[in-house]
Amino acid sequence: MAQPGSNAVGVDNTFRRKFDREEYLQRAREREEQEEEGRFKSSKSKGPPVQRKPLKHRDFEVDLESRLGKTQVVTPIAPLSQQAGYFCSVCECVVKDSANYLDHINGKKHQRALGMSMRVERASLQQVQDRFENLKKRKTEVSFTEKDLDDRIQKQEEEEEERKRLRRERKKEKKKEKAAEEEPEVDADVAAMMGFGGFGSSKK
Repeated sequence: MAQPGSNAVGVDNTFRRKFDREEYLQRAREREEQEEEGRFKSSKSKGPPVQRKPLKHRDFEVDLESRLGKTQVVTPIAPLSQQAGYFCSVCECVVKDSANYLDHINGKKHQRALGMSMRVERASLQQVQDRFENLKKRKTEVSFTEKDLDDRIQKQEEEEEERKRLRRERKKEKKKEKAAEEEPEVDADVAAMMGFGGFGSSKK
């Protein structure tokens, strides 16, 4: 340790950087202004927002049962459309089960890919009236009366009677065939017994 009376040199701390607060505040303000200008330019370059159509009714049947109960060999190099599960050609993805597939095709991502928003178009009064008229016409075209119901019941009863009659005839035929098969065996047994003198009349 240095003695109090000696000419010892103190520690030099001048190597530490000294920051000018005003300079760095000015730099921060300039950077913020540049970021704001960049955001403004990028928002302008994107263009107007995309106008999407409202949701509409699906005009096709969803195929969930065509591959039911079938086995399929799956390889890792097979294309997506031939892999196990349900393939969505719009989003080019495979969904493993039917519940998730239905969730996917009704979901936001799939509908956006089809160019639709998740909003439902509000029906006008005229559209509702037209819908009611179409339903009334369809109901009158496919009218179902009590007479039709009676005819159907009578037809089913006749078909049931016919089935019962055919069943009885088959049973009779089977009985006849069984009896015909058993008769020669009995005759052979009788003939054998008669040959051995069991039941036959002896010659006098």
